[in-house]
Amino acid sequence: MAQAQKVEFGSPEVTETSGNTKVSKLEKVGYASGDLACNLIYATVSTYLLFFYTDVFGISAAAAGTMFLVVRVFDAINDPIIGSLVDRTNTKYGRFRPYLLYSAVPFAILAVLCFTTPDFNEWGKLVYAYVTYTLLTVVYTFINIPYGALTSAMTRDNDEVVSITSIRMIFANIGGLIVSFFVPFLSSYIGDMSGDTALGWQITMGIMGVVGTLLILFTFKSTKERVKVVEAGVKIKPTDIFEQLRVNRPLVVLSIFFIIIFGVNSVINSVGIYYVTYNMDSPDLVKWYGLIGTLPAFVILPFIPWLNKKLGKKKLLYISLAVTIVGLLGILITPPSVVWAIMIFRLVAAAGALTAGGYMWALIPETIEYGEYKTGKRMGGLIYAIVGFFFKFGMALGGIIPGLVLTQFGYVANQAQTQSSLTGILLTTTVVPIVLLVLAMIDIKFYNLDDKTYAKVIRELENRQKVNEQISNGQL
Repeated sequence: MAQAQKVEFGSPEVTETSGNTKVSKLEKVGYASGDLACNLIYATVSTYLLFFYTDVFGISAAAAGTMFLVVRVFDAINDPIIGSLVDRTNTKYGRFRPYLLYSAVPFAILAVLCFTTPDFNEWGKLVYAYVTYTLLTVVYTFINIPYGALTSAMTRDNDEVVSITSIRMIFANIGGLIVSFFVPFLSSYIGDMSGDTALGWQITMGIMGVVGTLLILFTFKSTKERVKVVEAGVKIKPTDIFEQLRVNRPLVVLSIFFIIIFGVNSVINSVGIYYVTYNMDSPDLVKWYGLIGTLPAFVILPFIPWLNKKLGKKKLLYISLAVTIVGLLGILITPPSVVWAIMIFRLVAAAGALTAGGYMWALIPETIEYGEYKTGKRMGGLIYAIVGFFFKFGMALGGIIPGLVLTQFGYVANQAQTQSSLTGILLTTTVVPIVLLVLAMIDIKFYNLDDKTYAKVIRELENRQKVNEQISNGQL
């Protein structure tokens, strides 16, 4: 087991392990279960809440889209505050794990409330939606930031981090598969059986919430924090975000990448149900369209560690983004009546998007190491908060863009759509993401933390630990 070492950078005094630890398969599965849980709950919200608001709860597309923007931006602003709070946490359970323990149940309850339809007037419904969705996103932040930062506390071994992330993404996509296929099936089945569509959604979300809570608690129980930092005399403040953004170029590039990719995924996922329902005129295919969007994960993600070694960071991301663009172009030019071709191009686009989306999470821990290398402060919570701010901003764009575009092109819920609105749906689910993906390719070109540089950073951090241990022991 790694031995605790005393490390001092300027005035801060910290205690941490070397962290170059191999992580057991059981612990990797336990950690990955947390992302499965988050997807069961938050991916359901992210994918279906806009549709639920417009077609079940009775909120206009423009009002719902604006609400997504306002709430997500508000939530993103909270991220640095919550991140700095996480970095100052020191309990018997560690720095990050306690948040999983105490936030799991409120997370599930609020998700159910978001899919509950009280009998209010139009303004009452909008206020209710704002309150419940805002509270849900805040509680999600209290889970998401420490959960993400937990990777960097489990080990400093980069190969292990990529392995952990790959398993995590497999589990995340199992959650995505359940959400894309079984959520519409369950909600429709329960709704048809009860004669109440709203009740179908509420009970379905309740099932997702209970399972998600149990999985988050399993993550808490099965993981360990090895790279530990206990600071004395120094507080991590929300304003430390500006220092990281000033000196941590890989973090800045990756944050922009997160904005774009989450924006793309949010647009594709939220508009996909409209495309299949109205353009393809096949609402019964919604679950299959969603299923195909997750299937490539189970083939590709296990090979990401190998692809990382074979191709390197940038080439792997370039290829995956290009594959996504090819798939979206195929959907754009293929008549929606040619179902088999649409499904093939959906599969191609998903393969690229899942590869890029899965791999980018493995890069965050190395930006934490780089930030420690540049500043002498290990700020896992704050850095995940920075990333959280940007990916939630991307999700906000992914929420507002569909609502506004659909309204602009004349979309009206629960009726046959005009040619104009069908065109708007098609452009939103293909052209808008393609433009964003091109920007992502340009952005990743500026990522300067290659394997050689990262190895140098780790060696320097380990040397600092050894020197400070010798000073602490009176050997220097």
